[in-house]
Amino acid sequence: MYTPDSIEVQGERFTPFITKEQISTRISFLGKQLDKDFANLNPIFIGVLNGSFIFLADLMRQVQLPCEVDFVKLSSYGDKKVSSGNVTTLKKVDARLEGRHIILVEDIVDTGLSINYMLKEMRTYNPASLSVVTLLHKNKATVHQVELDYVGFEIPNSFVLGYGLDYAQHGRNLGQIYILENKK
Repeated sequence: MYTPDSIEVQGERFTPFITKEQISTRISFLGKQLDKDFANLNPIFIGVLNGSFIFLADLMRQVQLPCEVDFVKLSSYGDKKVSSGNVTTLKKVDARLEGRHIILVEDIVDTGLSINYMLKEMRTYNPASLSVVTLLHKNKATVHQVELDYVGFEIPNSFVLGYGLDYAQHGRNLGQIYILENKK
C-alpha cells in the first residue's frame, strides 16, 4: 500500500527519505562534474545491474560528452536486506575495456563488497583510468574501504528502497528513495 507518508513493501514500512527533486538536482551536478573531468576522453560508463539502471539512465541524460554505456550484473543480496557476503558475476561487460577510461556506476555502496569486487575485476583490463560514481553511500556500513570519486548522497546505515533500489525485487519503480521505518 502506498500513501504520501509511507509505503509498505513485503510487509515492511518505509517512509520518504530523498525526494525526486533532490535526486534530480544532485544527478545534474554529477553530470556536469563528469563532463568536466572526462572531456575528450570518451569514457565507458558501466552500470551495475539491477539497481543502477534508473540512476544510470538519468545520469546519461545529464552527461553531454561522447561516451559508451555497458552493464554488468552481480549478485550479493538475493532477496534479503543484508548482503550474503559472496559476490558472483551473472553478466560480464561486452565492450572492449583495455586502455579505456572506465566509470563504474552504482546505485548504492554500503559494505563495499560489490564495488571492491568490480574494481579488482576492472583493473585486470588495464584501463587508462578507473572511477566510481554512486548515488548513495553508507559510510558507516563500509567494511571494504574503497575510494569513491563521485557520491550523490551520504546516508545512514539504514535500508533504503526506490529509484532502482529494491527489497526482494519490489520497489525499484518508486520515483523517490524511502527509508525503512524503525520498529518500536
